[in-house]
Amino acid sequence: MKDLQTLYRVRFSEAARVRKDLVWQALCEGFFQQYVASTDTVLEIASGYGEFIRHIVASRKIAVDLNPEAGDSLPAEVEFHLTSASRLTMIADGSVDACFSSNFFEHLPSKEVMDEVLEEVLRVLRPGGVYVVMQPNIRYEPGRYWDYYDHVLPLSHLSCREAFAKAGYEVVEVIDRFVPFSTDSRLPQHPLLVRLYLKCRPLWKWMGGQFVLVGRKPRGART
Repeated sequence: MKDLQTLYRVRFSEAARVRKDLVWQALCEGFFQQYVASTDTVLEIASGYGEFIRHIVASRKIAVDLNPEAGDSLPAEVEFHLTSASRLTMIADGSVDACFSSNFFEHLPSKEVMDEVLEEVLRVLRPGGVYVVMQPNIRYEPGRYWDYYDHVLPLSHLSCREAFAKAGYEVVEVIDRFVPFSTDSRLPQHPLLVRLYLKCRPLWKWMGGQFVLVGRKPRGART
């Protein structure tokens, strides 16, 4: 946990965090809100500094992270748990409508651990609930993927799709190119420009370095 605190302090300056938060506000309002109803219970895995969970509209918000400082960045209405994503014991079976994680799987030490995370998220999702992920795509960013010290697990949209299907999810959407590789990439930083980018899908094929995948818990699944 101390290593996470140190690494994030090195990687994210205060100015970078403010800029990233504005980008995520536009991403939530302009794209990710479509997967979350205002009456939903939403869970964010590896919430970081809370850019997603802060701006998504939901009835109940839960965030988990291994960095103790992550909870300090969240608004009071967010329930924060300092825990591993593969050990969500504080969350009841079938109690979550939508789960989200961004730039998370690449930090996991093995595919076996990723399998454990997918299994645990599937447990807490209600039948019909979705797990929405955004990930750097090694298929399109094979070099820069390894520019981060804590990147371990290589994934493309295709290998991630297989992992979700293997875990028992119905993969209902895959966008192989979405936003650029990072908030330091060519994605326009002003919220208005981000919103315009989201509305212009041809740009995604040119600039996108991350993928989006949506897996759904089968409606007939037992909670």
